Amino acid sequence: MKKIVLHSILIISLIVSASNAFAQYTNLWIPDTIAGTQFNLTIKDTFAQLRPGNQTITGAVNNSQFWGPTLIFNQGDTVHIWIKNTLNDSTTIHWHGLHLPAVMDGGPHQVIPPGTIWQPYWKVTNNASTYWYHPHLHNMTLNHITKGIGGFIIVRDAVEAALLLPRKYGIDDIPLALTSRGYTSANVFTITNGTTISEYGDYALANGTPKAQITLPKQMVRFRILNAEIERGYNLGFSDNRTFYVIGNDGGLLNAPVPLTRVKLMVGERVEILVNLGTNNVGDTLNMRAFNSGQVFGFPGAEPQQSGINGSLLNNKDFTVLHIIVGATTTNPITAVPATLANNTYWTAADATVNRTITVTPGSGVGLSEFYFNNANFNMTTINQTVNLNDIEKWTITNSNIFSHAFHIHDVQFKIVSRSSGTVAAYESGWKDVLYLPKGESATFVAKFADYSDAIHPFMYHCHFSNHEDGGMMGQFVVTGSMVGVQEQAGQPKDFTLYPNPANGKLFISFDDPTMVAYYIKVFDAVGRNVYMLPRPELQNGIDISSLRAGVYTLQLTDDKTKVVTTKKFIKE
Repeated sequence: MKKIVLHSILIISLIVSASNAFAQYTNLWIPDTIAGTQFNLTIKDTFAQLRPGNQTITGAVNNSQFWGPTLIFNQGDTVHIWIKNTLNDSTTIHWHGLHLPAVMDGGPHQVIPPGTIWQPYWKVTNNASTYWYHPHLHNMTLNHITKGIGGFIIVRDAVEAALLLPRKYGIDDIPLALTSRGYTSANVFTITNGTTISEYGDYALANGTPKAQITLPKQMVRFRILNAEIERGYNLGFSDNRTFYVIGNDGGLLNAPVPLTRVKLMVGERVEILVNLGTNNVGDTLNMRAFNSGQVFGFPGAEPQQSGINGSLLNNKDFTVLHIIVGATTTNPITAVPATLANNTYWTAADATVNRTITVTPGSGVGLSEFYFNNANFNMTTINQTVNLNDIEKWTITNSNIFSHAFHIHDVQFKIVSRSSGTVAAYESGWKDVLYLPKGESATFVAKFADYSDAIHPFMYHCHFSNHEDGGMMGQFVVTGSMVGVQEQAGQPKDFTLYPNPANGKLFISFDDPTMVAYYIKVFDAVGRNVYMLPRPELQNGIDISSLRAGVYTLQLTDDKTKVVTTKKFIKE
């Protein structure tokens, strides 16, 4: 009898041990996808079970509990986005890395108040690559990104489609947003916990999944990796030190794959890599890891502190970001790395007709204001740079400070042409929109500011560390010049008629002057709340007001040529 009891206890112990071993990992969440040309997004507050105990208050888009769906665009399509903000806060959504008009960019000037619908649209001209969308409301970017609001964008084009690359989404083509969070005893994110802000999280998340694992097929696998952190950098590689191949970075494919065993990835940067699991056996395991120990001082996350504003349990450590189990090969697997990828032609320093210098300087030291650009705190009404439409410019960013930064510029993809520390690394030789700037170094890039000019809505440049950005390490620029068919001129308000009025499904506008074009339309309800925002609206099909409640509304129209604002009232039945 005693033997039977002991035998039963042993079996139970083995089951519990096996269960605990399995429970040390959680299956990686893969975001849903939305493809086509019409995209409906709802920003919301929600909850996620990220740790034992209380659920954590998070933010998300659509049906997610943290993060949002992956949007798939095709180069050449015009995409229309319908965004509703159901947060209690105002926010914005910025289309990071995409080339589009400033009024559609989603920076701090395109504020979406609570309960408001914003409807940007643009023609997709970017190369095939991995981009992303995220909030960009000044002084609230840290808070909203910490909550988890954001998502991937995948652009496809004919060049990428012609290559033998993994592109079975979620199977051999894996989106991976890396970040970390700290928690209070009540499982509230510490990184936005009142005034006790920590710059780093204590626990790694991949796509919002703690201790993430995934089973991947025994073949070539593609990772689309985004550093979605607040501040931490990553020095990525694999636990067995295997070679992988960088095939693309921020703005598209490289001309040829770059073999590496480590790749540094700063906040906002993306990298696409190929990893060959074909040499493994089914059931083998390996880890993607951040080899962050022993980095030079100034590398974000290399600080020795384990607590406090600069502290983290992950600081100056190597840690796993994804546990990988090798599974069965899929049908028609990709088994080789292409020898060539693209045929990019890049701007050179000799092509530039304008030179600019941006210097990282000490901030006020009050709150988050540790660093500025050119000794100036960000001001929403100050235009720091004015760029001529179609100019090719050379920007040199100098960091004479004691800490590293991630410099991001909106609107354009650029080519890094030099670094003060030496040769530009092969893996960052392609089109970029984020520039890693180590302490005490400078770097120069060249970009062309084509297609879009707007004297009212500026583009931004900033450090992509959310705490630095919110603290004032940001500037703005306008692109001036006349686009084809758009000539700005002074003038008087021009009249228009709204019909039918009262209206139900759609509201139409008839201009007295047939050459008049709307630059911006906003709709306000009877108590003055902004409920609709339509930048450069396409009015031929009318304005869809079916989602509005019955009542009296005010339509505010800004003329494209004169920028004069005219208002009219209408009734929604």
